[in-house]
Amino acid sequence: MPGTAFPETPRHIPPPPTKEKLDFADLAIIDLAKFGTPEGKAQLVQDVRNAMSTVGFFYVINHGYTQEQTRRIFDIAEIPFNVNDQEKQKYVAKMKENGSYQGYKLRQYWHIDAGIRDQIEHYNFHTNVNAKEHPVALRPFLQEIDAFARYNHFNILLPLLRLLALGLELPEETFVEKHSFGSDLSESWIRMMKYYPRSSEDEEKTKNVWLKGHTDFGSLTLLWSQPVSALQILDPQGKWKWVKHIDNALVVNAGEALEYLSGRFYKGTIHRVHQPPADQRDFTRLGVFYFALFNDDVKLVPLQESPVLQRVGIIRRTEDDRAPSMGTYRKGRIAAYGQTVLKEGKEKGVEEEEVAGVVIRHYN
Repeated sequence: MPGTAFPETPRHIPPPPTKEKLDFADLAIIDLAKFGTPEGKAQLVQDVRNAMSTVGFFYVINHGYTQEQTRRIFDIAEIPFNVNDQEKQKYVAKMKENGSYQGYKLRQYWHIDAGIRDQIEHYNFHTNVNAKEHPVALRPFLQEIDAFARYNHFNILLPLLRLLALGLELPEETFVEKHSFGSDLSESWIRMMKYYPRSSEDEEKTKNVWLKGHTDFGSLTLLWSQPVSALQILDPQGKWKWVKHIDNALVVNAGEALEYLSGRFYKGTIHRVHQPPADQRDFTRLGVFYFALFNDDVKLVPLQESPVLQRVGIIRRTEDDRAPSMGTYRKGRIAAYGQTVLKEGKEKGVEEEEVAGVVIRHYN
């Protein structure tokens, strides 16, 4: 049978990786090909548990999505940023009103620091990609975007959730059953995101930080690795380390919701986006993500039935009777991010705000 003919779109040409000698983080590499055998799966349970309980970040390789498929999704990811400004306005996300990123987040919406606003734009798809209308240029590609969302969810996210549940000695489907796909029960989304270079004045005022140090608020974030170095994580010694690009790998990190349900056994690691190194500063940085969230009705309280948590103890961010649901927390976090006036925290270089009864920290 002839292959499926997909609509044409210009090629995204990725910039070359940096040649500068950066201080890269030493992150575990999780080989999903091992998931298919009992021995390999048992080893992955240990590897994922160790990575998430210490660093909170790891790479995923051999996930089954080919290099050519990845190139194609980055080609498609360029499309929403070529839509004219007037049409973009029709599809701006209702972040404050609905606590949802579905649609565009345009440049200069977030306050970064010292009166400087962001130069970041992104377009977001619910896992039911047909739940809302999209810009005309994207419509021919919705079948491929839907397939990409499904692959992220069923072929990458769910195996990782099973490993994380087994790492807590819980039933394998514990986290899986809390993640619906293509349903109003969940707000998980695909994001196509572009970072634009900033003026030297903006860089100076923000100390070269494009997004302040933060933790994501969902369960897991899947970032498709791309060559422009900018992502940094805060290591246990309090030092910022760069995250290195690996071709066709994913960078995976835990969010606050997973941290809450695991009693902080799994760590939502602080990370930020920094100005790229000198040999990459003139490039735009195109990113593709899958942000996974627990279903909106999941209450963000520790899973006390975990034998692991019973042995090591539980650390709570708030009392169980005050803990928000995923939906309440998600709406509060999206509505507040980059819009509220942050207060100086107790730690040096840390600013704070309160969302849904939980203190959120931002790191400079």
